[in-house]
Amino acid sequence: MTSENNKEEKKSLNFLEEIIEDDLKSNINNGVVYTRFPPEPNGYLHIGHTKAIYINFSIAQKYGGKTNLRFDDTNPTKEESEYVEAIKKDIQWLGYEWEKECYTSDYFQQLYDWAVEIIKAGKAYVDEQSPEQIAEQKKNPTTPGIESPYRNRPAEESLELFEKMKNGELPEGSMVLRAKIDMESSNMHMRDPIMYRIIHAPHHRTGNQWKIYPMYDWAHGQSDYMEGITNSMCSLEFKVHRPLYDWYLDQIYDPTLIRPKQREFSRLNLNYTVMSKRKLLKLVEQGIVNGWDDPRMPTISGLRRRGYTPESLLAFAEKVGVTRRENIIDLGLLEFCVREDLNKKANRVFGVLDPVKVVIDNYPEGQSEILELENNPEDETAGTRQVPFSKELYIERDDFKEEAPNRKYFRLALNKEVRLKGGYIIKGESVEKDAEGRITAIHCTYDPESKSGSGTEASMRKVKGTLHWVSAQHAADAEVRIYDRLFIDEAPDGHKDKDFLEFLNPDSLKTVQAKVEPSLKGAKVYDQFQFQRLGYFNIDPDSTDGKLIFNRVVTLKDSWAKTHKK
Repeated sequence: MTSENNKEEKKSLNFLEEIIEDDLKSNINNGVVYTRFPPEPNGYLHIGHTKAIYINFSIAQKYGGKTNLRFDDTNPTKEESEYVEAIKKDIQWLGYEWEKECYTSDYFQQLYDWAVEIIKAGKAYVDEQSPEQIAEQKKNPTTPGIESPYRNRPAEESLELFEKMKNGELPEGSMVLRAKIDMESSNMHMRDPIMYRIIHAPHHRTGNQWKIYPMYDWAHGQSDYMEGITNSMCSLEFKVHRPLYDWYLDQIYDPTLIRPKQREFSRLNLNYTVMSKRKLLKLVEQGIVNGWDDPRMPTISGLRRRGYTPESLLAFAEKVGVTRRENIIDLGLLEFCVREDLNKKANRVFGVLDPVKVVIDNYPEGQSEILELENNPEDETAGTRQVPFSKELYIERDDFKEEAPNRKYFRLALNKEVRLKGGYIIKGESVEKDAEGRITAIHCTYDPESKSGSGTEASMRKVKGTLHWVSAQHAADAEVRIYDRLFIDEAPDGHKDKDFLEFLNPDSLKTVQAKVEPSLKGAKVYDQFQFQRLGYFNIDPDSTDGKLIFNRVVTLKDSWAKTHKK
């Protein structure tokens, strides 16, 4: 390989891969690459987590390593087994399998024992002050903090109180265990951080066994260490936590074992979206959405229900890339990724969302025929399907005007011809209307020699408009849910003086009663299709044998930017 190729290969590595490759060249950790994905089971995973999942699993795979799934279950008041199962389902749906399923609660006893040793070493103490007093004494990065009056209490006294905390003999919130580090550090996380707090609440795995629970900073690095994790990769907000991560490891580290290395990457932030679990939970609890898997939610389960594919989410994570700088990603990129994937996979079908009847007056009464239409021009193996054609059809109401508004109007109008896709050329002749003047039927004539693919001279005739359609006699009824973005503001949670709920999109869900071709009667939940000229759709889990329900995944083209120009 030439030096130029070497430079090109090096350039293609992201900074996390460069760190790992440098470690491998130095034989740090004996060539082992072991990562972990450590979600807190206090909600469902969202699209932001997809990036973290992708980074941890794909990097380990690239270097022949392994990845653990570890649940950071250190707050029993917010965590539930429901979330654990949902997280596991989402990761497996994305196509990943973890080496070990771990829980921070697996390590509660060891974490406690290590905390006891740190107290004995004079590097931790029990503080009886209120949270407000502790926060006040920490001051700010430019003002040295004030030491707690309990900072230098004898280790034996702290040990005795710590055991009482563990045994549930003290009221919730009455005491905490703090590390004794540096109250003058410019890094606020080093100013005697809290290691344990008292919580009298049952845990989803340990029940009522514990009355004290470790803080994230104390539990995280030690869990990495116990699992033999080599690369602890987390989002950028934890960069300021890294000195504390290392300080805690220094207190327990055995040089003969693997020492984990924390490094940080930028989070995935999307416009027109909120990512905070607290805010997503608010949407669920207030009934603004229909659960965590509502197709308008940025959760992985919501995206799955809407019709996104695992491949599209992982392609999105790959395109976003691994960087050290925070930025906002355009939701249009995510939509592009699913369009690109479904264009290859989704069979083409006919569906009419706002049907109006077309009657072909010169088509033989009582006759119908079968048209053989291509399923997917992007997939040679997709084959064909049979679509019935008859005297009465449905087309989109928007595809007809009594009089063509201008020369560039290429849809159906009186005295104007269009081609029915895969079928015949028709010409608008007259209309029927109800008492309110609404069109109830469009009467047309057709050219029987113009059938697509028949090889006749008429079939070769060019007309500028092509419409999709459904045979009225054979059509299946379907409910179609038209989803749009949940918020109308690019940064709904970025306004200090306004609540994010003020920016809800009132048109984020519209439901229509549609007509679809009969081949869809046998479709199964999560099957995906391209409704020709309209967009990509999939079967919602609410569907039953007697009722088809489709969700619109995404339009064929990005219409948002055009319709929401400033």
